Amino acid sequence: MAVNEVLSRLQELLFPSVPGVAVVAVRTEGEAIRVEARCTPIGAACPDCSYWTERVHSSYLRFPADLPAAGRSAQLVLRVRRFFCTARACGRRTFVEQVPGLTRRHGRVTERLRQTMGAIGLALAGRAGARLARLMGIATSRTTLLRRVMDLPDPTATRPRAVGVDDFALRRGHVYGTVVIDAETHQVLDLLPERDAATLAPWLAAHPEIEVICRDRAGAYAEAADTAAPQALQVADRFHLWQNLATAVEKTVAAHRTCLRDLPPSNPEPEPVWETPAEANSGQNDEEEDPTGRFAERARAHHALVHELLEQGMGIRHIARHLGWGRHTVQRYARAARWQDMVKGRKRQLPSKLDPFKPYLAQRWAEADGKVTVFDLYREITARGFRGHYSTVRDWARRDLPRPEGFAPAPPPPSVRQVTGWLTRHPATLTEGDKLHRKAVLDRCPELASAAELTSSFAEMLTTLSGTRLPEWITEATDANLPGISSFATGLHSDFEAVTAGLTTDWNSGPVEGAVNRIKMLKRQMFGRAGFTLLRKRVLLA
Repeated sequence: MAVNEVLSRLQELLFPSVPGVAVVAVRTEGEAIRVEARCTPIGAACPDCSYWTERVHSSYLRFPADLPAAGRSAQLVLRVRRFFCTARACGRRTFVEQVPGLTRRHGRVTERLRQTMGAIGLALAGRAGARLARLMGIATSRTTLLRRVMDLPDPTATRPRAVGVDDFALRRGHVYGTVVIDAETHQVLDLLPERDAATLAPWLAAHPEIEVICRDRAGAYAEAADTAAPQALQVADRFHLWQNLATAVEKTVAAHRTCLRDLPPSNPEPEPVWETPAEANSGQNDEEEDPTGRFAERARAHHALVHELLEQGMGIRHIARHLGWGRHTVQRYARAARWQDMVKGRKRQLPSKLDPFKPYLAQRWAEADGKVTVFDLYREITARGFRGHYSTVRDWARRDLPRPEGFAPAPPPPSVRQVTGWLTRHPATLTEGDKLHRKAVLDRCPELASAAELTSSFAEMLTTLSGTRLPEWITEATDANLPGISSFATGLHSDFEAVTAGLTTDWNSGPVEGAVNRIKMLKRQMFGRAGFTLLRKRVLLA
């Protein structure tokens, strides 16, 4: 093959999408590949006046960094020419030709290397991107990658028909911004540095084509939409509506927490108790029922597997390597004669700081006949040198100290949060015990029964998009005069149209929450050190 054909082939391989470049020579210098090239056009256009000229002033070599080739760093040696601008009206005397798609004025890297570093910076930010670039054979720093990201242009502006608006934390609890997305394509349109009406209103005013605005129930976003986009339909997000209702239900339950005391027992089924081997052997007959459950089934299978491998002549270490288990785990199964021994039995009691004081505590408890409190006992043994925590004494007393005859501690009442969960969770997610407790609470407290009925009817409106019944629900909730729920119902009047749209249309802020989660991921990836400008660039382009 002729030399010219080889160089032409190299030009097609090295510069497939860059016209006007001819490869002159390719050499290897140590671990690097040196590619010598020149520009082929006979002239160039002046960058100021666009006048075409072919009058050459001089030429020189440029050494822009390029992408690695075949796993080796590439050194591009490009000969460029300086031309005279012969236009009399132009103030520029000379200029240097540029290769579109390969070089730019004052650029020290090729355009394809610049684009690659920008893509790495968008994906991994500074430090992680610099580590990946080093593995790819690209010599760069984290600050250079971030500069390449900042050099990228913003995406082309679109004309959205429906948008979603929500806030996100730049510094949680202190500084918040606003994210705006296209509610149809779920693409982020812009990030704003504040979450007030003065920041969002100009952006909405610049997009008069917007017809739908999905938002939470924040007053700032409602004010901005009323001011700058009166033609748009505002939609209150259903998730935030349910969140507001759950908060209201919690206030209602807290106001009636006295109803939660002295509830009748729900009589749950007793849990099965496994006996220890000593207790089992002390019975009159030797027959015993095998333990059941997922752990018991797993113990049975593992015990059979280990003993089968032992019968085949494999050692403990060999079995551990074969199964990927710990050696001591295999040892315990190997030493157990029956698989039931792996399930039954109590854990070995470890020594405690309380051990030297247990005889004194038992004696004092017996002398006081239950008239001394555990805290009194704790103070007494502390004066005698005990250095443990009160919870150690309390737990031991509950477990080992004898109770007076007929004493049965009352079960603790359900907490406000537990009852709120029983009222706001879907009935299908409640356990049988939860359902029994819920019924006992509602039978005891008619106010909470009314709250449960209102919560269920609102949930039905929300899931079936039957928001036309909202006025009736507001009237019922207001007349119920329940703390929390009645206030929530009254507050719906101030945002009635948006709430009705949220309960009757398919628009919602779910995609906006997804964008907020992605913003959190990018913030964590940059260790929270990114400023708003860099964060906005990555969110819009990543």
